[in-house]
Amino acid sequence: MREEVESLDTADVAASWVSAEVVRAGVQERIKALADLSHAPLFFGRLDYEDALAEGPPADGSRGGAVRQHGPGGEAHRFYIGRRHVHDREGDPMVIDWRAPVSQPFYRATRRDPQQVRLRRRFGYTHGDLTAYEDEHLTDTTEADRSSALLQREIERPRVGPMRDIVATIQPEQDEIVRAAVEGTVCVQGAPGTGKTAVGLHRVAYLLYAHRERLARTGTLVIGPNESFLHYIEQVLPALGELAVRQTTADRLVAHFPVRGADDAPTATLKGDARMAEVLRRALLSHVTTPTEPCVVVRGSRRWRVPAYELAEITEQLRERGIRYGAAREALPQRIAHAVLIRMEQAGEAPDDRVQDAVARNPAVKATVKEVWPAVDPARLVLRLLSDADFLAEQAAGILDDQEQKTLLWARPARGVKSAKWSAADLVLIDEAMDLVARTPSLGHVVLDEAQDLSPMQYRAVGRRCSTGSATVLGDIAQGTTPWATGSWQEALRHLGKPDAAVEELTQGFRVPREVIAYASRLLPAIAPELEEATSVREAPGDFAVRAVPAGELDAAVVAACREALGREGSIGLIAADTRVDRLATALAEAGMPYLDPGRETSEAARLTLVPASLAKGLEYDHVVLDEPAAVVDAEPDDRTGLRRLYVALTRAVSGLTVVHASPLPEALSD
Repeated sequence: MREEVESLDTADVAASWVSAEVVRAGVQERIKALADLSHAPLFFGRLDYEDALAEGPPADGSRGGAVRQHGPGGEAHRFYIGRRHVHDREGDPMVIDWRAPVSQPFYRATRRDPQQVRLRRRFGYTHGDLTAYEDEHLTDTTEADRSSALLQREIERPRVGPMRDIVATIQPEQDEIVRAAVEGTVCVQGAPGTGKTAVGLHRVAYLLYAHRERLARTGTLVIGPNESFLHYIEQVLPALGELAVRQTTADRLVAHFPVRGADDAPTATLKGDARMAEVLRRALLSHVTTPTEPCVVVRGSRRWRVPAYELAEITEQLRERGIRYGAAREALPQRIAHAVLIRMEQAGEAPDDRVQDAVARNPAVKATVKEVWPAVDPARLVLRLLSDADFLAEQAAGILDDQEQKTLLWARPARGVKSAKWSAADLVLIDEAMDLVARTPSLGHVVLDEAQDLSPMQYRAVGRRCSTGSATVLGDIAQGTTPWATGSWQEALRHLGKPDAAVEELTQGFRVPREVIAYASRLLPAIAPELEEATSVREAPGDFAVRAVPAGELDAAVVAACREALGREGSIGLIAADTRVDRLATALAEAGMPYLDPGRETSEAARLTLVPASLAKGLEYDHVVLDEPAAVVDAEPDDRTGLRRLYVALTRAVSGLTVVHASPLPEALSD
């Protein structure tokens, strides 16, 4: 298929040069989308429906990539399922895209509900080579139920390199979320290892398949918690042939200015409070004044007068409509011009639209608009609000108390907006103000991962990007580690502007071993008592150890645990409190053990990553060495947030976990 596209001659496109460039760009994009990925086999499953005529490969020895047997009506009854649609040189399908309706029974058919599937075959691969297959005869009542060995092997495969797609292992409850209608917003509460991130990414891929034209026009966006996380997931969608999905972080989404400052936890929490939206709205509308002078328009020898009371009525009507500040400011001169035209018509003239436009551009009208509804720069508005105590007191009256107002105030920079030391929370306020002035363009679909850590104002910023579209919200209340972490999904969805979204809960884990998830779940009563404890389908017990060492031997014991982990297959993550990272980096260097920073791709040559606990969320490693849990807890502003951070660190392991500590463990983990 790639060779066919590469052979297309685009040198003499019979159209304008613009059309020719568009065609060439489209061809190049198609070639890129058809890249050969050696680690991603084209097909992973097969469905034989009840009236298929044969089971094995074709008798003529032709390519086995996809075999199609036909019933009496000529319809195909055997389908090979893969990551991509594949057709032969005649255009006949060889592999069916996993997102196609005919592929759905591969994920949802059961013996209780076979969905007309007689046989489901799974294929197993090792380093891209086909090495095994297993069959399920869904209509054979004599065959005993058993778990899939290939499915188990795929789940337990070592995690070297970036995150992989899960098209071969999507479970029925995950598939329901993936294929949910594009019109609806879905919120997924998922315990560690339940695959919520993969579900969100595969949902984007499915929606792009099912609604390609619509989403190509409106756009899609994936929002992650940090750059390391984005690096980790960046190859999933390209492996599924989707190259046009933009990925960003919540901070980059509103990065209208460089971040040069930082807020303490109480200040950042207050700036992220939803009440700030009303304070900003008041502050913006405070610039609108009631006209006290008439507007007199001179045209030729005639003077047309719009009295102050009528101007006040027009202004008040625009305020009551609740439209964006900038849109109202653009409408005001046209409203004034219309009032002038009415007077012209009453005087016997017959003005048309061109006259109205000319009147709207009249200097007297412009002067009135400038005085009554002046232009406002959003960043300057936020700067004034945060640095002018009197202005803040006026706009926040009845919303923020005196102490909260003092918390917000900071010294006004000498050179204004560009020299201001904006914090990340300030930029969210600027984004809100920008939307109050001019509507933020909406995308067709947004995926928001690790959503539990967003503030109400950040939810509003994301919601503006999908106000006319839909969203997939992914997170785990128990992993909320910011001081402003959301308390419930209903509250979060209200701030997002999607209060009617469906909330789905995933509690069956596929990644974290049973012993590890059970150990970490001891923290749930203290950090999220309303959540169900996660279970795991992992049959392998995993390597799990908790080692207490003398304080003076902690660094050496951690290095030894890392060396021991490197003797196993797969990736290793050394997770430590941010304050301990430099010390451990020195210890690893002295021991001659190279390590990577989070987000960098692991390989067989470099499998150890040193991970600050603040960046561990969303990442996964085959084996995790957790340094000093007490230090992870103590690094946070309160015990609950610290225990949540610890919960995140404990659940990054795919195959094994070694906890090394000198200080006492939290009470829930001490037994």
